[in-house]
Amino acid sequence: MKNKVLKVHQNDNIIVALQNFNAGEEVIFNGHSIPIVENIPAKHKFAEHKFVPGETIMMYGVPVGKALTPIAKGARISTDNVAHSSADYGLGKRQTDWQAPDISQFQNSTFNGYHRKNGKVGTRNYWLVVPLVFCENRNIKVIQEAMLEHLGYASERDFSVDMVNLVKQFKAGASTEEILQTNIIKDSAAIKRNRLFPNVDGIKFLTHEGGCGGIRQDSETLCRLLAGYITHANVAGATVLSLGCQNAQFKLLEAALQEFDPNFNKPLYVLEQQKSNSEREFIAEAVKKTFVGLVEANKTERKPAALHQLCLGLECGGSDGFSGISANPALGYTSDLLVGLGGKTILSEFPELNGVEQELINRCTTEENAKKFADIMRTYSKRAQEVGSGFDMNPSPGNIKDGLITDAMKSAGAAKKGGTSPVVDVLDYTEQASKPGLSLLCTPGNDVESTTGLAGSGANLIVFTTGLGTPTGNPISPTIKMSSNTTLSERMADIIDIDAGTIISGKDTIETKGEELLELIIQVANGDKMTHAERLGQHDFIPWKRGVSL
Repeated sequence: MKNKVLKVHQNDNIIVALQNFNAGEEVIFNGHSIPIVENIPAKHKFAEHKFVPGETIMMYGVPVGKALTPIAKGARISTDNVAHSSADYGLGKRQTDWQAPDISQFQNSTFNGYHRKNGKVGTRNYWLVVPLVFCENRNIKVIQEAMLEHLGYASERDFSVDMVNLVKQFKAGASTEEILQTNIIKDSAAIKRNRLFPNVDGIKFLTHEGGCGGIRQDSETLCRLLAGYITHANVAGATVLSLGCQNAQFKLLEAALQEFDPNFNKPLYVLEQQKSNSEREFIAEAVKKTFVGLVEANKTERKPAALHQLCLGLECGGSDGFSGISANPALGYTSDLLVGLGGKTILSEFPELNGVEQELINRCTTEENAKKFADIMRTYSKRAQEVGSGFDMNPSPGNIKDGLITDAMKSAGAAKKGGTSPVVDVLDYTEQASKPGLSLLCTPGNDVESTTGLAGSGANLIVFTTGLGTPTGNPISPTIKMSSNTTLSERMADIIDIDAGTIISGKDTIETKGEELLELIIQVANGDKMTHAERLGQHDFIPWKRGVSL
């Protein structure tokens, strides 16, 4: 390892341990000796100097907490001695001058994508089957079971679970211990089935728990989200199932489709069960119309497209103490490269921007966007506090265990995914990313609610950084997993696509890893490489009901 410790910003007063330290060891930093007074696990932080109660804790150059008790020089920063604290913010003085990174090696790069009539380019070519209301979820599942296997879209996992052996053991009188010791994983080469429609990458069947009950605004928002998926560059067309009497009426979906794509002309089949003669006829009609739609979708082939046609979602989940110094800034550099090339990137998870609001406000290209971001953040924070769960309660037990002890500390590292480019737009949930550059999108910090929103606003690829590991993916946007540490990459190699832990070891810089990530993004966009989330069939879809969700 090149370095044993790291001070992220010159104004910081805590230091990151890049390895484990034992009490009694000595750290030499910038020519000064710091005695380690207690065990410091890797990823955690220790005090650069002695703190008195109430003193501000600084990291990433911003306040991330307040000392609760006296903290000795060389002592670990923890939830026992530090409480969440963040800086206030206002419109301030915006500074939007920006020097893009060197994009010369990618200047002439292209990817092979699916060109849509509205000018968008997809990285995948999917058909959607979606319900307007949860009452149709069972019918969605029946259609899925009927179609996937016969059309060649069944799972392509490289292993299977041998239930036959488990049942055999039970019938033979095996004990509980013997059953638990039985090997039921069978390795097998991934089966590449002959697809009837080779240019259709898959049929995606979405289910959800919304569309009726609750408040009318939730149904309206759901329709807007579904419209975002149907008009998405990765979607060729859709079959929509409606019961008929639900709050999420087709006219709401139709209005959103018109708003998002005024010249919408994709194949769209809408079926209403309460107008059908029977459930079996309803399902049969849905299957036949979906089949006809697939015939049409198969006519679209991949063709070269410039990288500015990419719209990249920036996501993190299961973060650790290394996320903000390896994976997130590397993704931020990739975002800057893509913005420099004229592409779009989207940074979401507003509860995880708490404490860095002023930095992002200062990067907004217009006062209107600066005000919109500040207003959304204040409203979101106020509503969270009203239900007794403010932003300060955001860090999960896993975050805290691995060194992210306050929301401001977590947020300052999470915001690194957005790089350094100006903020060209601020989007509320379901609003569409339409401007080249970095946009901010209001979603919860909840991983799946956030990735669901990113795809709904137009991200045709998502990069998901993680320090603890998560299998999360998205039905229509290929999701690349980037680990913050090499231990995770090696332990969960079946879900991690790229390792940023090489930044911690000194093998890579933030810049070289960001360039490597963009090369991987191009491979995935081409269809040359399938992400692990795609391979595992990790198609998570959770619409956000606009209540408080952290």
